[in-house]
Amino acid sequence: MSEIWTIRKVLDWTKGYLSEKGVDNARLESEWLLASVTGHDRVGLYVNFDQPLTDAELAAYRSMVTRRAKREPLQYILGTQEFNGIEFEVSPAVLIPRHDTEVLVTEACRVAPEAKTILDIGVGSGCIAVALARALPEAVVSGVEKSHEALELAQRNADRLGGRINLFEGSFFEPFLDQRFDLVVSNPPYIATADLETLQPEVREYEPTDALDGGADGLDCYRIIVPAAPQHLNPGGWLLVEVGIGQAPAVRELFESAGFKEIFTARDPQLIERVVGGKML
Repeated sequence: MSEIWTIRKVLDWTKGYLSEKGVDNARLESEWLLASVTGHDRVGLYVNFDQPLTDAELAAYRSMVTRRAKREPLQYILGTQEFNGIEFEVSPAVLIPRHDTEVLVTEACRVAPEAKTILDIGVGSGCIAVALARALPEAVVSGVEKSHEALELAQRNADRLGGRINLFEGSFFEPFLDQRFDLVVSNPPYIATADLETLQPEVREYEPTDALDGGADGLDCYRIIVPAAPQHLNPGGWLLVEVGIGQAPAVRELFESAGFKEIFTARDPQLIERVVGGKML
């Protein structure tokens, strides 16, 4: 007689297995994986603790657990990630949205609530563009992304989640010539090249390097975006960028050199300076 694998037994085994493989929060991640296979939510798993899994459910679950044990990110396995209260499709073509980046959206809405034209540079999954389009429904949001595969995924998210969003393939301000915006935002690559090897395996081995590598000191993209932004901002327009740990002072200097006023920084929930912004008068 074959062994019976109940929800309880599967979760207990997977927690130990993933913990041995170095996965943090192994129990919680086991629950998310099993919930996706069974159709239960996490509470439903506990209500149905003694429910046996079908052969098909076990096969699907084992495949997911094998991938996670190799340190493939949970979000890529499940195919989704929540950002700003919105569920986004994700894949290895795009950086996984981080909750730290929600500060960029919050600050953009705070300083430019009346913005009618918005540009998101390096749109990735589309999480920032979509979040802004939904928070500021009167605005038309444009996004630019150099990766064709990422752009296709962002377009799917934009189509599904709504808002007036126009996406373009290209780098930085290239597709926009003399076009100007009320608000420009960006979460560019900002990890110093030498630091890439120190990242967790989930990031280092699976997330797109082009979305992480910011050059020797991590500031390459800011040196392009900040000086060019004044030519693409309406009078009174704002530029806001996400920055890495310890980078805010250097990025502030770039804002000052480019002639921005009312320059500010904003901290994420871990009290790290995460956003630098400035206004073009």
